[in-house]
Amino acid sequence: MKTRSAAILLSTTILLWLIAPALAIAQESSPPSPPAPPSPPPPKMMVYYLVLLYRGAAWTPEETPATRQLQEEHMANIRRLAKEGKLILAGPFEEDTDLRGLFLLKAASLAEAQELCASDPAVKAGRLRPEIHSWWGPAGIRVGEEPKAQP
Repeated sequence: MKTRSAAILLSTTILLWLIAPALAIAQESSPPSPPAPPSPPPPKMMVYYLVLLYRGAAWTPEETPATRQLQEEHMANIRRLAKEGKLILAGPFEEDTDLRGLFLLKAASLAEAQELCASDPAVKAGRLRPEIHSWWGPAGIRVGEEPKAQP
């Protein structure tokens, strides 16, 4: 009887050892839970979209008539977005790294922020690659006003 109990225990152990990896794989391949809905922003804050602009696949350090023209078109697009009230601020980083600049966009959704970035000629040309992050900031951020003189 002890031999039979030992055999059953050994068989059960081997069976568990054989099926444990399959159980782990089944757990890993189960569909993930849906993401939690975004939290509403705190009072007096709203969601903006912070865009980090990196060197894209077509970036080159060469300055040519074509790259100068593309830069002029990039700047014209920045001015257009600012005039439309979609671009809060924009600017390059001083360091010479893959991270070239940033935009802060006022958009109704991530999809709109993506469309605004896609409208940039430097992004279209692959010279810049946007990375978009939602960001809570003070509601009503404005730029373009002259700073007031300090007394």
